[in-house]
Amino acid sequence: MFESLTDKLQAIFERMGKRGLLTEADVKAGLREVRLALLEADVNYKVVKDFIRRVQERAVGVEIHRRLSPAQQVIKIVHEELIATLGEPGRLQLEGPPPHVLMLVGLHGSGKTTTVAKLGLWLRKKGRRPLLVAADTYRPAAVRQLEVLGRQLDLPVHSEGTEVPPPEICAHALERARQEGYDLLILDTAGRHQIDDAMMAELEAVKARTQPHEILLVADAMTGQEAVNVAQGFHQRLGLTGLILTKLDGDARGGAAISMRAVTGVPIKFVGVGEKPTALELFHPDRLASRILGMGDVLTLIERAEAAFDQEEAQRAAEKLLRAEFDLEDFRQQLQQLKKMGPLSQLLELIPGFQQIGKEIAPEVTDQELKKIEAIINSMTPEERRNPRIINASRRRRIARGSGTTVADVNALLRQFRQTQKMMKQLSKGGGRDLLRMLGL
Repeated sequence: MFESLTDKLQAIFERMGKRGLLTEADVKAGLREVRLALLEADVNYKVVKDFIRRVQERAVGVEIHRRLSPAQQVIKIVHEELIATLGEPGRLQLEGPPPHVLMLVGLHGSGKTTTVAKLGLWLRKKGRRPLLVAADTYRPAAVRQLEVLGRQLDLPVHSEGTEVPPPEICAHALERARQEGYDLLILDTAGRHQIDDAMMAELEAVKARTQPHEILLVADAMTGQEAVNVAQGFHQRLGLTGLILTKLDGDARGGAAISMRAVTGVPIKFVGVGEKPTALELFHPDRLASRILGMGDVLTLIERAEAAFDQEEAQRAAEKLLRAEFDLEDFRQQLQQLKKMGPLSQLLELIPGFQQIGKEIAPEVTDQELKKIEAIINSMTPEERRNPRIINASRRRRIARGSGTTVADVNALLRQFRQTQKMMKQLSKGGGRDLLRMLGL
């Protein structure tokens, strides 16, 4: 996410930091580089112009903070103005009596159907009862896709085939929601271009029949500046209440994310950061600004961990780890929960100071390594997992054959595991005892 822009901004600020005291000329020269980096990232020209003007007015003035170097002060101002450009965090407006209607619109291929399912899952976790509506009758595969996703996620789907007009389908679904007690209706509409008058008129008819509380544009962040034009077109016809940016994990430029709120005035409410059903996050402008500047995003990492990990199981594992009683069975369980949080390379990018490592590791490489480790542990017997010391040469050969790996791979895993156990044993004998007491273990 934002790889190219983040790298360029970090390089600019690093050069500024080496100069020590900054003159007005230094600040202006640095901001010219920032301006160019933003334009190359496909940020709207007017947005860039206004952003640089605001930063320069504050930075040249200089707002002195004794604890910060001049370069750090400029970074602080850039961070704050970036947050201002991204706008306030948007939240769903679901006041009034249910059922509340959420209408999702957008271009072909923007990810509406999968986003409908992700949003349904996200809202169900918040205690709501959503009904998904397959109203994309122009693409039969979209109806089937939503039905399949609904079955996989245990979410109800209302569909009537491809012969019934979408406004009728949505009206029927609204009546069903009232009768069956669903408090949310999420409409999956067909993809269309904002200049297609007939298709846009159909969306206006859906809006008139269902009176949606939210009209959310699903926009592919990888389309760059065009996504901003699309948002403007849809907003003029329908009156958008929010934006959902998809494929943000694959966008190396990030211009659309920075531009859309400033140009349209419509708040970004969610961002899609992967293909998994859980890869939908609330939009936090401060966190996104930190990611763009290479500062990481610890809060998002914590939220992912809280959602993925069973707290009681994690507590038991922590107790065993600190007592040096952590075995390969425990390790396998933690590995399975870690995988729920997303690709390891993506997780590393959320940790301050580890962004570069995350960028250098291809997601498929880390996924393969994790799968290899899990396969090796799965090929062991329960007794071998609990007591790896009994794994002799013949057992290692059997484990390697069973996992499709080599004896060297098995040896490497066992060696790393022994080193971890040794380290934890030393911790438990020293300051680790104090830590255990603090935890009440």
